[in-house]
Amino acid sequence: MQRSPLPIDGVLCALRATLASAPGLVLLAPPGAGKTTRVPLALLDEPWLAGQRIVMLEPRRLAARAAARRMAAERGETPGQTVGWRVRFDSKVGPETRIEVVTEGILTRMLQDDPSLPGVGLVIFDEFHERSLHADLGLALALEAQQGLRDDLKLMVMSATLEGGPVAQLMGGVPVIESPGRAFPVETRFLTRPEPRRFIDEAVRAVTLALDETEGDVLVFLPGAGEIRRVESRLAEHPAAAGVTVAPLYGDLATERQDVAIAPSPEGHRKVVLATAIAETSLTIEGVRTVVDCGQSRVARFDPGTGMTRLVTQAVSRSGADQRRGRAGRLGPGVCYRLWSEAEDRALAPSPTPEIMAADLAPLALDLARWGVADIASLAWINPPPEAHLAAARDVLTRLGAVDSTGRITAHGRAMARLPLHPRLAHMMLKAQDLRLAGLACDLAALLEERDMLRAGRDGRDADLRLRLQILRGGETPDPRHGLVLDRGILSRVRQAARDARRRLGLRGDEQAGHESDAGLLLAFAYPDRIARRRPGGEPRYTLANGQGAAFSTPEPLAAESWLTLAELDGDRREARIFLAAPITLTEIETHFADEIETATVCAWDSREQVVQARRQKRLGRLILEDKPWPQADPADLAAAMAEGVREMGLACLPWTSELEGMRRRLAFLATHAPEAGWPDLSDAALLEGLEVWLAPFLPGLIRRSHLTRLDLGAALAALIPYDRRRQLDALAPTHVTVPSGSRLPIDYSSETPVLAVRLQEMFGCADTPRIADGQVKLLLHLLSPARRPVQVTQDLASFWAGAYRQVRADLKGQYPKHWWPDDPMQAEPTARTKPRRA
Repeated sequence: MQRSPLPIDGVLCALRATLASAPGLVLLAPPGAGKTTRVPLALLDEPWLAGQRIVMLEPRRLAARAAARRMAAERGETPGQTVGWRVRFDSKVGPETRIEVVTEGILTRMLQDDPSLPGVGLVIFDEFHERSLHADLGLALALEAQQGLRDDLKLMVMSATLEGGPVAQLMGGVPVIESPGRAFPVETRFLTRPEPRRFIDEAVRAVTLALDETEGDVLVFLPGAGEIRRVESRLAEHPAAAGVTVAPLYGDLATERQDVAIAPSPEGHRKVVLATAIAETSLTIEGVRTVVDCGQSRVARFDPGTGMTRLVTQAVSRSGADQRRGRAGRLGPGVCYRLWSEAEDRALAPSPTPEIMAADLAPLALDLARWGVADIASLAWINPPPEAHLAAARDVLTRLGAVDSTGRITAHGRAMARLPLHPRLAHMMLKAQDLRLAGLACDLAALLEERDMLRAGRDGRDADLRLRLQILRGGETPDPRHGLVLDRGILSRVRQAARDARRRLGLRGDEQAGHESDAGLLLAFAYPDRIARRRPGGEPRYTLANGQGAAFSTPEPLAAESWLTLAELDGDRREARIFLAAPITLTEIETHFADEIETATVCAWDSREQVVQARRQKRLGRLILEDKPWPQADPADLAAAMAEGVREMGLACLPWTSELEGMRRRLAFLATHAPEAGWPDLSDAALLEGLEVWLAPFLPGLIRRSHLTRLDLGAALAALIPYDRRRQLDALAPTHVTVPSGSRLPIDYSSETPVLAVRLQEMFGCADTPRIADGQVKLLLHLLSPARRPVQVTQDLASFWAGAYRQVRADLKGQYPKHWWPDDPMQAEPTARTKPRRA
């Protein structure tokens, strides 16, 4: 194959010279510069490599295969000779292979199996700006291996957009080499961001506009495979796309269909490639002159609170948008249509979130445990794993028995780590071997590691994993006219993955195949926190062992099952949607998870019924397996639960009397007037906080709100006030005071200053305002008319008689002429009658 010149060729001599003396380097080269295919080939015969292999990590399987094929073609060979690939469940390597393009966890597994990486002289981390979890971990482990075991091992990080300085410092201050790109000018045309419900319509409109206004092939970026299929279907019927090849491109697509998208179009023929973010940098697609960027990408987000991962659709980052745009300028001047405004363009995030900051870290935690890392800070990270995510991952591994309570890997954990599966599925596989259901576990693992082979059709979804197992094993496929649509490409990959898993376990044919009815049990080994019980009522809603809620979005047969194991959900924190599940029985749960089932006695306040419920429960996590009444409940526990009910309902539910309320107000007055005296605090806040201390001893036998009418609340409150303080209380803050007329009148303590409401005539002859608190506090007098309406408020009675009384007397005399209103109140006889007896 004739080699066309590429921009990277200009720095290959510098690369060779630098690596001859340096332990590594960072290479920065824009998309299309040729770094992925030219750099490994250029270093293959360097003396320092001495016949050893080059291992290059690619973040994506599709890109790994494409890169290996391209390098093999440049050498006039087929993959598996000098250049090959190793990806999950697929490899093309041979005894003469010296350049291995690997992906996923393969580099990590190589390091774990032998940290010295025998026979490997150079490890290249390609497209490092994508910040995949495996790239971050692989670099951290490779750096430690280089420093501790292999000072001759060379490491290279290659990136299109990453800032090189921080990575170079992380690698020990290695050199940074930059390569120029070969980009032609690209005109950017902004369109309107579509509403979610019009997204497909606007995407199709943008594609047809590009076909009408530009030349050459068109590359369209869409969030995922679902959108790609819908746009493909619409374009097939659109007149503007007549005679145009529409080629989808995403990771799960069959290899032959991927090749159609990547290969150049025949002369005089146009092609529209509908791609996910996989086409941003990892692949070269020949013939593209126009890009239509819908501005969205779909990423996985792990929630440590729920322990679930959900796919979210978000705006593309600035670096991602620029890389997509650059695809239009590889061959000549191009055009990029963006389905968003210029204002929105300025607001884009500068770069995507690294996967290590948002992913399920259970695989990473198992790898670290196997590596023997006690402190993750001892490894070199660009972004250390988030502590909350790592803690959630360690909790999962502990529950699966992969690590012990100190975080050290167990023998079971080492066996799990040897399987190229998520730790949950690896644990399931090992448990299945004990039950002679390993063949069924292989099928389940293959199904769960790939995308769902059944897409929702006209009649909705079917979440039953048993249906997929039947299809996988050669059963009848669903009729697309009636509902589900089978993706035969995914089915083919699932079957291959299942065969590979069986071969790895040494199984032959249908050995240990088990029955589809055992699927729920095996899933429960992988997802014990997702064992779910149907809630009472007509809605298909479930409670999970981790306490989360889940529901079916549409009616389906599986929703009638009382017990399920949920394998795939959307991860919504409020109530997740169930996508894949299988039934499990209570007997299976009790038999196989007996060590995790706890028997608990519960006394708790039932808010709905307003009664204390005493129950004896069997629980798996937060899932109640069995719930029965518990008549032998401890009275103290019942009283504590009733106290909690009072706290919830509020103090108003207690049988208060005016005398008890008055006592609280009197104490509050004294506490304010003389805080140093340490009077008991009977405020709402203090009483609610101390319910278990002062109220619970008086609650035995009371378990309902209605029972509180029998409560001796006075005795409960009195217990808070020592006997000597009660006498002081009555002396310093009396309930009543005797006025000059002889009447014994109550004092109102509800205001900041205690109030005495008294008819004016009853105070005749009195010059001093009545006092309390050992004479320290004057009462606030509300002087009343004969009809008990306030006519004056004062704390200085003598001044009132000397001044305002005259005007008040005139007013009262007019209103109440039969009453006695003396000229000199100080010489008058106080009376509670209309007139004094002597008048």
